[in-house]
Amino acid sequence: MEPVKRIGVLTSGGDAPGMNAAVRAVVRSATGMGIEVVGIRRGWHGLVFGDFFPMTARDVSHILNAGGTTLYTARCPEFMTEEGQQKAVATCRLLGLDGVVAIGGDGTFRGALDLSRRGVPVVGIPATIDNDIGCSNYTIGFDTACNTAVGCIDRLRDTMQSHERCSVVEVMGRHAGFLALYVGIAVGATAVLIPERGYDFERDLAEPIRRSRLRGSTHFMVVVAEGVGSALDIGNEVRDKLGLDARVTVLGHIQRGGSPTARDREMASRMGYTAVKALSEGRGDLIVGTKDGFLTEIPIEEALQMKKNLQMDRYEVLQAMQR
Repeated sequence: MEPVKRIGVLTSGGDAPGMNAAVRAVVRSATGMGIEVVGIRRGWHGLVFGDFFPMTARDVSHILNAGGTTLYTARCPEFMTEEGQQKAVATCRLLGLDGVVAIGGDGTFRGALDLSRRGVPVVGIPATIDNDIGCSNYTIGFDTACNTAVGCIDRLRDTMQSHERCSVVEVMGRHAGFLALYVGIAVGATAVLIPERGYDFERDLAEPIRRSRLRGSTHFMVVVAEGVGSALDIGNEVRDKLGLDARVTVLGHIQRGGSPTARDREMASRMGYTAVKALSEGRGDLIVGTKDGFLTEIPIEEALQMKKNLQMDRYEVLQAMQR
């Protein structure tokens, strides 16, 4: 096996707290192994259009605690075409890249699969606040997003209690309710609406609110995953059918920002090191994930076929707390 001399690193898809920590780990680990690193800006767009620069340990010396991604991220429709993918391969050959570390979610990994099929070894690192990557129990950014949402909801509760209102809070999670359920349990929500369970007003909202009112509560917290539907519509439904003063808050992209938590920094560092180690040992075309607290390496094609089901025992915990 020829020694690995130079690798690229990019971030793609939605940004997530901890991406910078992963980039730092890639650069520092590679440097320590005598491997040069090329930073690719704006994800796959940077490979297609040649937006790159050499990275050294000094370039990442102050990004461990920074949110977002210093390498930027962008959509790249051109990379979905055969011509665009060939341009990306040409860029890799021009730069003499022996592999690429791609940090992101499912869309990023589909791009990684396309590139690896064309002869460029790629290792993916899962980073998304939705925690919905099938091949990994945990994704970088989830813990920080949960803590951000919990902090916001705790503050909302102060004013909600003062005015005896029902607060409907929409968190991210278009296709997955991991964030909503985790946050809902953490804040003691009256009700949590997740896409995996479907939505029935009487079952999922009216009855939990009634039980809470019978226990003496005069204020209510409802956490809604965006995939369930519009929080504004749900707030109007609560107002019209239950006669409560419902106020709606959409947390939106605030959940993606902020300094990553210790868990996200540590996980990103471990995953970044493992990705570089794999490439240095001639192992590519895989995703670094977690299972039962340990890091795993799964072939990209296999990883993309894996599905992650929401742990409904957590929903049972939520219901038990509502009684």
